[in-house]
Parts: sequence; C-alpha cells; structure tokens
Amino acid sequence: MAKEKKVTEITSMDEDFAQWYTDICKKAELVEYTSVKGCMVIRPYGYAIWENIQRILDGMFKDTGHENVCMPMFIPESLLQKEKDHVEGFAPEVAWVTHGGSEKLEDRLCVRPTSETLFCEHYANIVHSYRDLPKLYNQWVSVVRWEKTTRPFLRSREFLWQEGHTIHATAEEAVEETERMLNVYAEFCENALAMPVVKGRKTDSDKFAGAEATYAIEALMHDGKALQAGTSHYFGDGFARAFDIQYTDKENKRVYPHQTSWGVTTRLIGAVIMTHGDNEGLVLPPAVAPVQVVIIPIAQHKEGVLEKANELKERLAKAGCRVKLDDSDNSPGWKFSEYEMKGVPLRVEIGPKDIENGQCVIVSRWNGEKVFASLEELEKTVAEKLIEARDGMYNKALENMNNRTYFCETTDEITKTLEENGDGFIKAMWCGEEACEDEVKEKTGVGSRCIPLQKERRAGNCVCCGKPAKCMVYWGKAY
Repeated sequence: MAKEKKVTEITSMDEDFAQWYTDICKKAELVEYTSVKGCMVIRPYGYAIWENIQRILDGMFKDTGHENVCMPMFIPESLLQKEKDHVEGFAPEVAWVTHGGSEKLEDRLCVRPTSETLFCEHYANIVHSYRDLPKLYNQWVSVVRWEKTTRPFLRSREFLWQEGHTIHATAEEAVEETERMLNVYAEFCENALAMPVVKGRKTDSDKFAGAEATYAIEALMHDGKALQAGTSHYFGDGFARAFDIQYTDKENKRVYPHQTSWGVTTRLIGAVIMTHGDNEGLVLPPAVAPVQVVIIPIAQHKEGVLEKANELKERLAKAGCRVKLDDSDNSPGWKFSEYEMKGVPLRVEIGPKDIENGQCVIVSRWNGEKVFASLEELEKTVAEKLIEARDGMYNKALENMNNRTYFCETTDEITKTLEENGDGFIKAMWCGEEACEDEVKEKTGVGSRCIPLQKERRAGNCVCCGKPAKCMVYWGKAY
C-alpha cells in the first residue's frame, strides 16, 4: 500500500516550489492575505518566530553597544531630496501622503522606505563635538516600499525590519562598524537560523543608494536560488555633507563624520522556510521556534497519562524550554501531522506503557529520528536533541550549498552547468567592468551576488571578456 501523504494541502516542492512555499505560509498559519494589495497579516505563529529573531538580534546589538531609538514614519519630500543618489534609488518604490485630512500638504510626506535622512536630520541637531561620537543606534519598525510583485515575507509593500544607523568620527571606525555588523548577521544566521551564508561586498552597480560600499550575506535556498539575508552599508561622509553634519574635532577643527547603516527584515522567515522546509511543512531551528517541544499524550483518557504529561511539561518549562502540551481531543496521528507541519523541533510522546517503563518517545522533526528516553533524564536528553537539531540542520543546509556551488570559466560553461545541474551559486572571475557584469546576466540569467570576503587563490580571466580578472564573484538567480 502506498504511503499516505500526511499533509495533502501542501504541494510537493519538486512539483512546484513557489506553490509549496505559499502553501506552507498559509497552512502553517504564518500569514493571511488582506484587502490591501501586497500587504499581509503576520499571524501569531509567524509573529512569534519574528519575536524570537528580534529578541536574539536585539541582545547581540546591545552587546556591541547599540541603543534602540524610534524615528517618525513620515519624511518630508524636501528632506528626502537633500541626498540626490539616495532619493533617485528609492523614487520608484516610494509611497506618498499628499493630504492631511481634507487639506493638501504643501510639502508631501514620504512613508518611510528607510530612515537615513531622518537620522541625518537628528544627527545635525545633536552632534557638535568629538565627545558626542560615536552614536550607535538601531530601531525596530515597519517600512513601506511599493513593490510590483509581492510574496509573503520575501517581498511585500509593508514589512518589518530593524535598521541600524551609526555615526563615527573617522572612516576607519565606520568601516569597522560596517564589517562588525555584517559578522553579527552571519553569526546569527549560522547559529540561530542554522543557515550557512556567504559574506561579501556588493559590486558598485548593486550597492545601496548613497553608499560608498555595501556588504551582504547571501544564502542559498533549497531550490538553488540565492537570497540576500542582510546588508551593511558604509556611507563615508556623503550624507554628512548633504545634511551639513559637522563636529569640532580634538584639534578644534570643523570636520564631517562618517556613517553606516545595516538591516535585516522579516524575509529571514522566508529564508528559514526555503532553507529547511520539506514536503510535510516547516522545519524550524530550535532558537527561533515558538514551540521547541510539543508533548503528545497517548491514550490520554487512561488514568495517570495527562497527569504525567503535565508533569513533563512543567519540568521542561522549568528547564527553559518553550513547551506545549496538546491535550485536545484530536487523535495522536492528527497531532503528529499538525506539529510536523508547524516545524516543532521535538515531539515527546507519553502513554501508559511508557509511564510503566519509566520512559518516553522523542521524535526529532529535522530527520524523523525516534528514540526512547529515560524520564529521569528527560531535560538532559531534550537539551542534547535540540543542539543536535541545530547542528544537523546547519550541516544539511551547508551540504546543499556546497553541492550546488560550481566554478565556471566562461559564460557558456555557466549556461551548461545550470542546464545540467539546476540553479545554484556560480563562482567565476570578473574583470570589474559593469558592462561584463550586465552581459553575464543577459547571457546566462545569473546576476552578481557578492565579491566574497573570504578570498580564494585562483588566477584567471574574466568569465565574460577574457581579460585579466580583478576578483572572484558569486553569481546566482535570486529572490
């Protein structure tokens, strides 16, 4: 007899990856669509994942000396126009407020797509001396960008994010900050999300509007497409000059400070789905899972079963686990499928025979492994299994990334590699000319993702023009 598919509402990822993704977002109760086109309701389970992401990152930011602030959501057009490159970069995505009540605004207001200009205005008011520096700020807010094509978490017209904004006395300090925060993001993704990333610098054509340099972490999804998981920007003193931010240095001279910004968004939830999910649903890393352990009582109508299940719940909660006991009247089989689909890292099963034998069954979501565990050592076993889940998920994702990363020397080789193997990262040498960067994308369909910070010793010529190469680039199709 053929094995019955547990969650029939989820399309197979091999059949239609895009539909599989949408099915998980809906069926796992992460999001719901709204009457506002391109915007979504983040439901409690999805928001709980974001809260855990926020909690961990916020602690990492504070450990590196940053403070949280909150800027207005509206930006006057006159303020936005002060930095020409910046406004031109965001112009196609800006939403405008033209009326306040029934009155037309003389200076229309932009609904915040990002907050560089607001921070600059604030810095101009509060930074006067070298003693005022540095300012290490972050804010957790929503932003609006009028995207034409939207998908839950990956690209929506309003989304949640954090944006760090810092200002420093010297270029060296600002560059150090830019790189430090990129490393914070990489550490978070690899440790908390069990998601390997490539750290690199964006090409000049792909850097943030108004930045001197943009750095990014790039992750590879299960289908071989790349996803930009976070960015960190060095602005130099360009914004300071545009907004006339000056301070008096130790030599009593008036000089311009240097700035950075950096951010990640709710697209990290989409990254988790597409890095770890399977045909049964979500597979959540323990660090950000709303529920780390679900307890399923077996034959719960029998004497002592629910009492023991509640005892286990209390013990695990006391040990610091986010634990849930499902004592509803749904069948155990239904519960198994439900929590597999929601990606709960561990399932603990306890029934009359288990109680009699002083044991329980622990099932790991990431690989389906079942083990018998002594009730006396439950806390210890659960802690070990959660660590094992994170490590196993990371290694599985790393293997996928390594197996789908190819080195190519010509554009024809890129095309052939993608045709034979499917999407993935392409490592190829580049001369540094934007014309060649554009031609690679036109010929092969893959764009530049980043120039990796971890250098590889490879001599070679440009993958496009054949002239001596300046650097290696990761290329790929991207979300």
